[in-house]
Amino acid sequence: MWSLSGWRRQRTLAKHPVSEETWQRVRHQLSFLDGINATEDQWLREACVLFLHDKHLSALPGVELHQEQRLLLAAQAQLPLMHLGELNWYQGFHEIVLYPDDFLSPQRYRDASGIEHEWDGEHSGEAWPQGPIILAWDGVLASGGWDGYNLVIHELAHKLDMLNGDANGLPPLHADMRVKDWAEAMQQAFDDLNRQLDQDPDAETVIDPYAAENPAEFFAVTSEYFFSAPDLLHQAYPRVYEQLKAFYRQDPLARLRQLQAEDPVYQASY
Repeated sequence: MWSLSGWRRQRTLAKHPVSEETWQRVRHQLSFLDGINATEDQWLREACVLFLHDKHLSALPGVELHQEQRLLLAAQAQLPLMHLGELNWYQGFHEIVLYPDDFLSPQRYRDASGIEHEWDGEHSGEAWPQGPIILAWDGVLASGGWDGYNLVIHELAHKLDMLNGDANGLPPLHADMRVKDWAEAMQQAFDDLNRQLDQDPDAETVIDPYAAENPAEFFAVTSEYFFSAPDLLHQAYPRVYEQLKAFYRQDPLARLRQLQAEDPVYQASY
């Protein structure tokens, strides 16, 4: 994941220490990290420092960034990479732009008759090919729980998707994965979700209906659910969950179930 040589990596970590007190405050705000083991926790803590060294956070007026807030964002960004190996998965961008809340973004669409439509859409996040990630800070602060929402993971999933070119719902798969298995699982679930919404546009779908927009959004939304509501994703689309489990090399559902088995209070609060 990091291009830094070993000595430069250690130098960066030594130069930007994270106290145990600060790290625990960050962890306390991100309940979906509960259940990771001590080795993973140490990796994540160091990965946050390296991520913040590698990426520039541009805070617009209304966003105050201190070390704890920066780590809060970085921890969410790094969780998906925890078992993906030493590759530069977040290549192709160097900046994360932070708005205080949802922002207007110029949109353009050409319909089937060739007529071009333009409008300003209100967004909470965007990921541009070879460009920055744009996030609404209130969305970042609302992320990190077991509730099926994570703006940071959603937008960074688009960046993983774009490693193969345009975002199309197919990130670079590992050698032990088959594109055929991925495509069948994703397409079947995508079609099912669209079928539910075609029958009833206001249907209470198990996962966010925004996933039905296109295959790229389906991958981004299901990545959100994989980490923040794995039980719901597994309930709705178990084959999708298994493909994401193979891709991210993690099993958040096992973490969640273990937590619920060990702590009845945790289960009740969820």
